Amino acid sequence: VFQGVKKPFTEVIKANIGDAHAMGQQPITFLRQVVALCTCPELLDSPVFPEDAKMRSYSASQGLSCIREDIAMYMEQRDQGVPTNPDNIYLSTGASDGIVSILKLLVTGEGTSRTGVMIPIPQYPLYSAAISELGAVQVNYYLDEDHCWALDVNELHKALSAAKKYCNPKVLCIINPGNPTGQVQSKKCIEEVINFAYEEKLFLLSDEVYQDNVYSPDCQFHSFKKVLYEMGPEYYNTVELASFHSTSKGYMGECGFRGGYMEVINLDAEVKAQMVKLLSVRLCPPVSGQAAMDVVVNPPRPGEPSFELFAKEKNSVLNTLAEKAKLTEKILNTVPGIKCNPVQGAMYAFPRIFIPPNAVEEAKTLGMPPDMLYCLRLLEETGICIVPGSGFGQKEGTYHFR
Repeated sequence: VFQGVKKPFTEVIKANIGDAHAMGQQPITFLRQVVALCTCPELLDSPVFPEDAKMRSYSASQGLSCIREDIAMYMEQRDQGVPTNPDNIYLSTGASDGIVSILKLLVTGEGTSRTGVMIPIPQYPLYSAAISELGAVQVNYYLDEDHCWALDVNELHKALSAAKKYCNPKVLCIINPGNPTGQVQSKKCIEEVINFAYEEKLFLLSDEVYQDNVYSPDCQFHSFKKVLYEMGPEYYNTVELASFHSTSKGYMGECGFRGGYMEVINLDAEVKAQMVKLLSVRLCPPVSGQAAMDVVVNPPRPGEPSFELFAKEKNSVLNTLAEKAKLTEKILNTVPGIKCNPVQGAMYAFPRIFIPPNAVEEAKTLGMPPDMLYCLRLLEETGICIVPGSGFGQKEGTYHFR
C-alpha cells in the first residue's frame, strides 16, 4: 500500500476492535443528551432537550453517591432482590481501571510467594498486560473449545496444582460472557467455580461487561453475585468477589466516555480502607463517564418522554448484534479450513483456522506466529483487519482469529 501497489479493495474493514461506534453503530440518544447537559448546564434552557434528560442531568450533578445508589438499585433489580450496599460500589474509568486497581491491591510477595493470577486462555490481553506490569505471575487455565469454550472446573484444579510449585495463586479471573470466545457460562458452571474459589480461598474477579450481550435462546446471563448469594451464607459471607461493568460494550458502545464501576464484597475492613486510599490517588473518574454509567443503570422509564425512543434504539442494537452473531457463525462455517463455535454472547467470534504445513513453515521463516501471517495476508488481499489468536493465547498447535 505504501509503495502505491493497487489493492482489490477501496477501504479497510476494521474488524479488529470492540469499538461499536467506530464500526457504524449509532449512539443512544438519551445517553448523549444527559452527558451533554452535564457538561454544559446552559443547555438546560434549550427546548431541544426532553424534560426527563434535564432532570437526570441535574440530579447527577449532585455527586457520586447518587450514581452509586442508582447502581445498587440496578444490581438489586438485575439479581432479583439480592441486596447491594452502595458503599461497596466504586466508579471507575472504564472497567479496565477497576480491574487493574484490584490487581494492584492483591499482588504481593517475592519468588515462590509472589501472587499468582489465574486467567482464562484465550483471554482479553488487559489481564496478561496488567499481570506483567505489576510483576505478578500469570497462571493459565484453558477453556474447552470442543465444548463451546466451556470452563471445566477440573482444568482449574489442574492449573492451580501446577502453579503452587512456583507462585502463590490468590486470584481467579472470569470473563462472562467471554472475550474473545463469546461463550455464556451456565449457572451450574458458575456454582462450580464459586465452590472452587471457596475451597481454595481465591479472590474472584468477575468481568461482566458484556452482560447485556446474550444472543443464544438457550443461554442466560447469571451474575456471580447472584449465584453466590443463592449458594447460602456460608459462601455469600466469605468469598471475596469483585465484579465489573462498563459503558463501553452492551448496547451502549460508549468506549470514549470511559465509564464503569466495580462492586467489591467481603473485603476485610482494613484492606478496604487501603483500597480507598489507592483509588483516591487517581482523584475521580471522568464526570462524563459517571453520567453515562448512570444512564445505563437508570434508563428512561415507561411514561417518560424519552422512553419510547430509548427502548427502540436499545432493542435495535441488540437485535442487530444477535443477527450478526448468528450470521457470522453460519458464514465462517461454510469456509474450508475454518471452524467456528456458536457465538452465544459478547461481541466476538473466535474461529479456529487450520493452516497448511507449508504456510506454518513460511511463518516460522518470517519469525511470526502462523495466525499472524494469515491475518496479514487477509488484510493485504481483502482489506479485512482481524486479530490473530496468538494475541489472546491458545492451545499449542491451534490457530485462531477474533
